[in-house]
Order: sequence, then structure tokens, then C-alpha cells
Amino acid sequence: MTFATLGLIEPLLRALETLGYQTPTPVQAQAIPAVLAGRDLMAAAQTGTGKTAGFALPLLQLLTMEGPKVAANSARALILCPTRELAEQVHASVAEYAQHLPLTTYAVYGGVSINPQMMKLRKGVDILVATPGRLIDLFRQNALKLNQLQTLVLDEADRMLDLGFSEELANIYRMLPKKRQTLLFSATFSDEIRQLAGQMLNDPLSIEVSPRNVAANTVKQWVVPVDKKRKPELFVHLMRKGRWKQVLVFAKTRNGVDALVDKLQGLGINADGIHGDKPQATRQRALDRFKSSDVQILVATDVAARGLDIEDLPLVVNFDLPIVAEDYIHRIGRTGRAGNTGEAISLVCADEVNMLSAIEMLTRQTLTRKMEPDFEPEHRVPDTDASGQVVKKPKKPKKPKTSGGGGGKRNLGKWVDSGDVAPAEPSIKPVRKVPVFNTGPRKKK
Repeated sequence: MTFATLGLIEPLLRALETLGYQTPTPVQAQAIPAVLAGRDLMAAAQTGTGKTAGFALPLLQLLTMEGPKVAANSARALILCPTRELAEQVHASVAEYAQHLPLTTYAVYGGVSINPQMMKLRKGVDILVATPGRLIDLFRQNALKLNQLQTLVLDEADRMLDLGFSEELANIYRMLPKKRQTLLFSATFSDEIRQLAGQMLNDPLSIEVSPRNVAANTVKQWVVPVDKKRKPELFVHLMRKGRWKQVLVFAKTRNGVDALVDKLQGLGINADGIHGDKPQATRQRALDRFKSSDVQILVATDVAARGLDIEDLPLVVNFDLPIVAEDYIHRIGRTGRAGNTGEAISLVCADEVNMLSAIEMLTRQTLTRKMEPDFEPEHRVPDTDASGQVVKKPKKPKKPKTSGGGGGKRNLGKWVDSGDVAPAEPSIKPVRKVPVFNTGPRKKK
């Protein structure tokens, strides 16, 4: 099969030839004809399998062949992305595919001045790539009208519809014309998200070219157990032992990113970090330096798990495991892309065992453990497997008894936190429950 047999027009085929695209990937082979036929679509495929071309190529063709010229302050197609980095990446790909077409494209997102974006939209754009918050801002300031919209694309739809984006999406849907084509593309879909998406689409065609929530088989994965306090030391040891040249590292918090970067830079290692507190220009500069190999180690929060497209990235390290299990798939999907091979190493301590169990249950595989000599943890990481069961929980040290003023025991309830239990559904973040206090009168014996 070739791109020509899928019915793409000559200017698109010429652009693909320039970019070195020869054979459609499975998701492209199924999605392109469906989008050209005007169908609503839900497409699930592993990250790095060409989802962007799967929706961008037929969308560009439809806009070229059909519809009126774009009006002022309007857009004919809208691609929504969860992060600034992904919006930039998607727009860059769309612009490359459209290089021989008479279409205009643009990307808008927060973290930068809104005024240049408002100026750019005055003449209208055929394809607008946007993050939800900035899109709503532009709409409310009358800088953008959506009455001419023909197609809506949700890229990384699981994150778009997951916690934190539902309200923004609801507001955006109220802005859109009822008659439109809607496309949802993502690497993972939970059952709840599929049900929600099914209510938004009109008789959607479902494409699933690989098992749900399974990492690409081009990525070799393993776990190194270690005590939490020795993670930085272990990371430096493994880096020097393996002579790592280019490594993307994921930490759980912004403070964790900054602490690890400071540690590495203090050792003379060329490292930089990106997270949500950093300005967009700073984040982009760090990413560009990493891509050009000017930075050896890039440390990031999950803001970088989606949207980073780095050619031949050999290694991803999970310095901390993600709280949401699906994020593990997106993290390690930064390597082993487009048929290349890659490695993903996770440094796991005892209090992350439930996160590890949730990841193994989601991916349906038990991750290999490799003990590093001289770094054996004092606090053993209990055994886990793909069933989601922790084989044996570590024993907690006994706390000394304290005598209360009333001589009796008082029940202060029990805290349940994200580190104590694995979530029943890995796509839903654990909820911190408040303790229940017994404030009623005591019963006399």
C-alpha cells in the first residue's frame, strides 16, 4: 500500500516524498480514507505510529477541495492539544504537509503574549492548532469566531477529556457549530473516556490498530529497585556506567526537576529542566538545546510526556513513577519511535510499589527487575505482577505508644493517600480522603 492508493492529492504526495514518507503506518492506512469520507472517528494507536499524519493529511485535502475561503478572525479546522509543546509539534507537522497547498496554519497557546496571536487571526487561518485555555481567551475577546468551523480534532484525547480539561472542553463545545466532523486521536482510551467521547461524536468509526494501553514493543523496559534517598546517586552511577549521551528524565514534581538539575549541574553534567512554572520561551530553548545535543540530560515533569518528538532518542528514565499509570506509556513513548528501538529504565523505591503495580496491570506485563550492586535498597520493594497485586507489603515500623489524658484510645480515622493504594482505574487519579472523626459521646461500659 502507498499513500497514493489512499486517495491523497498530488501536492500532499509531493510533500510526503520530500519528507521521506514511503509507506502508510497502520493507523494512517485506516484513518485517512475514513476522514476523507467525512466520518467521525476515534483512533487509538501507540505513540510514535504516525497519528498526526493520520488526521492532518486528509484534513488538509478536505479543506483544499471543499468549503469557502476562510473569513476574518475565523478558522475552518481546529486541532486541540493538551500542552504547548504538543501544539508546536503538531503545527510544525501540519505546516510541512501543507507546504504545496494554498492553506494557512497557525498555533496559539498560553505562556506567551496574546496580542501577536490576535493580530495573526485577523485575516483568518484555515487550520488553527490550540490549547484549550488560550482558545477560550481568544474567543471571549472576539479575536476568533468558530461559525465557519468544519472539523474539530482532539489530539491526545485521553488527556483532553481526563481530569482538568473537562470544563474547558464543555465550554469549547458550546462555541462550535453543531454540524461538523469530529476526530479523536490518542494512544490510550479508558472505558470511561470512550463512553464520554461516544456521546460527543456522531456515529463514530472506531480504529484500534494495537492493544489498548500497551507500550511499543520497540522499547526495552526494566526496573531498578533503590531507596528513595539514593535515587540521585544511582542515576549518576548508571549514567556514567552506561556512558549515556542523551537522556530524557521524568520527575514527579517541579521541585523534583529543579533539585535533580541542580545536583547534575553541580557535578559538571550538562543538564536542563522543563516544567509548568517555567516561561514558554525558557522551556522551548531547553528543548531545542536538548534536540541539538547541546544538553545531555533533560529533566521534565509530565508536561513533556506528550508532544516531544526527538529523532532517535535512545533512553528514557523514570526518576519517579507517574501517579497516573497511563502517563507511563506516554513517557516511554518518547523513545522507540517510528520503528527505532529504545530503552526505558524506572528507578523504583518501596513507597512507589502501588504505582508500579498499577502500571504493570495497565500494560499487562511484569517489568523485569535488575538489582544494581551496591545500591540494594534497605527498604525492599515488594514483588508485583501484571495482575495488579502486590505480593507482599513491606512491614511498617511500630510506633511507640503514647498515653492520652483520658486513659482510653481515641480513633482519629485513617488517611488514604495516592501512595497507599493503587487506583482501581489507572486513568483516574487517586483521591485524598479526609479522616472521619468520632465526635459523639462515649458509651459507658
